[in-house]
Amino acid sequence: MFQFCNLCHSNVAEGGHAIGGRRWVGLSMVLLQLLVPRIAPAQESFSATQKSGQQLMVRNGNGSKDVQNAVPVDPKYAIGPQDILSISVWKEPDLTQTVVVRPDGRISLPLVNDVQAAGLTPMQLAASVTAELRKYLADPRVTVVVTQINSQRIYVLGEVNKAGTYALFPGMTLLQALSSAGGFTQFADVKKIYLLRTENGGQVKFLFNYKEVVHGRAPEQNIALKTGDTIIVP
Repeated sequence: MFQFCNLCHSNVAEGGHAIGGRRWVGLSMVLLQLLVPRIAPAQESFSATQKSGQQLMVRNGNGSKDVQNAVPVDPKYAIGPQDILSISVWKEPDLTQTVVVRPDGRISLPLVNDVQAAGLTPMQLAASVTAELRKYLADPRVTVVVTQINSQRIYVLGEVNKAGTYALFPGMTLLQALSSAGGFTQFADVKKIYLLRTENGGQVKFLFNYKEVVHGRAPEQNIALKTGDTIIVP
């Protein structure tokens, strides 16, 4: 730096303003070229760090299979045929199973063979399996989780975009079921929707006027559904 200043001073003293100016520009370009390689790696490092942070956020998000397969089940929910259950035994990986409840309402597990599942809550089934496993293990700890509800179904038919069978979730309403069916076709008469329900061996009909319900004028029509309910959109 000292030599550079002497050179500039020498150029001015000799009256070589034009030559000194050109040398000044030339030296500036050299300095800039020396600085660029130092800046670029820093920018690359920042970009790599930023990308790494984004990947970490993705990995730490709610993308795990356990979270995706979780089903909001009421503690009083009664297990039914075709439900899928995850049964885990603490520190016993060989006994941890994912099972489907058979049409007869029973499940098969290692050591305990057939166990009645239908009609029980997850906690009651866990207690039943625990009692059976005590014959073979000192202190079995059993957890039962319903990963898929297949026993409780409702049906949406008629002028909807996705007519078919749907799982009935706790507290599900008629309006929510229609939403699951993807809305209405252009031919739907949304003022004359009705629900059919079997009660005491007979069939009961509930009317549902979509226009009134969505405008808050008839909230009592948006009833909670029961398994086997059939919604018809004419």
